[in-house]
Amino acid sequence: MPKISQKGQQMPQSPIRKLVPFAEKAYKMGKTVYHLNIGQPDIKTPQLALDAVKLHGLDILAYTRSEGSEEYRKKIAAYYAKNEIQVNHDNIIVTTGGSEALLFAFGSIMDVDDEVIIPEPFYANYNGFSTASGVKVVPVISKIEDNFALPPIEEFEKLITPKTKAILICNPGNPTGYLYSKEEIKKLADIVKKHDLFLIADEVYREFAYDGAKHYSILQEAGLDNHAIVIDSVSKRYSMCGARIGCLVSKNNEVIATALKFAQARLSPPTLAQIASEAALETPQSYFDDVIEEYVERRNVLIEELNKIEGVQVANPKGAFYCIAQLPVKNSDAFAQWLLESFDVDGETVMVAPAAGFYSTPGVGLNQIRIAYVLNKKSLIKAVNIIKEALKVYQD
Repeated sequence: MPKISQKGQQMPQSPIRKLVPFAEKAYKMGKTVYHLNIGQPDIKTPQLALDAVKLHGLDILAYTRSEGSEEYRKKIAAYYAKNEIQVNHDNIIVTTGGSEALLFAFGSIMDVDDEVIIPEPFYANYNGFSTASGVKVVPVISKIEDNFALPPIEEFEKLITPKTKAILICNPGNPTGYLYSKEEIKKLADIVKKHDLFLIADEVYREFAYDGAKHYSILQEAGLDNHAIVIDSVSKRYSMCGARIGCLVSKNNEVIATALKFAQARLSPPTLAQIASEAALETPQSYFDDVIEEYVERRNVLIEELNKIEGVQVANPKGAFYCIAQLPVKNSDAFAQWLLESFDVDGETVMVAPAAGFYSTPGVGLNQIRIAYVLNKKSLIKAVNIIKEALKVYQD
């Protein structure tokens, strides 16, 4: 039998999706499953985006330009300008989701065996993207005791080698909900300029900053034009995960020219999804005001309920819609599977994402889970109560 590649064997499973077969079995048993495992908002997609697809009037569903339609990219640039980020449409490449933007970034700036430093825990697919690109992730650990704040810059400098090409952050963070301050961004800017590295920022949750805090983009930092690469997406901003439209943004012309070659190799981003995404840019600020208010209320309810459970420690997120909770269990993978297979409260159970998959350091995060607070407050309270009751009887 022909052999599978080493790369394929090393490709990690998604901690977010790998438990799906167990959830499906739970459904077949007649159980209700509260999905806290995946960042699929239940917020309605803006109607104007849906209407744009329904009413497009196209006779031929044709290719667009590899970098995305010029009209859409100009409107993205205008959106950034409203957020005090000055770029033009030529600094933007439209991609098939933020995932493709990350792959383009990795492919454009790193070769096989090069290294990228990432504060962990981090978005689990960074492990997959690095494996697919032949790149080594070098983690710098942030801790739940510090609410996952940026580790000291000295910790980054210890890890820099001749193979280091970039530092990658997610801001606000998935899975922690941590929001980097302007001062922290400036510290990272100083280190990448000092060591001539790229700074990649995954900013797909930019709109979701809480408690009066304001998101500060690496594209707003002076003197960082040749170092900064932003990854963005419409998925979470407009509750359009299925559109699969993102973008890569950089003022470094060489980065854009190189990423464009990867974009040309895959031909073009999806046409109808670009139409929907372009329309979504007309979404009024009131939409985001309402959404942020709802997420803050959900966060507060979730954290309050989790803090009532003996032995549970939880970080307080300042953005996005995730948090990490540390449980009094040895292995959250086994606990998460057990919840779906063997436990329910009045026919209801919970699906969570084991957090070990959000680390690259072996053995770290084994007793943690990521919770996405994308359900209504009543469902969140029910879900946390199920976890509470489960912990009373669960045996490792």
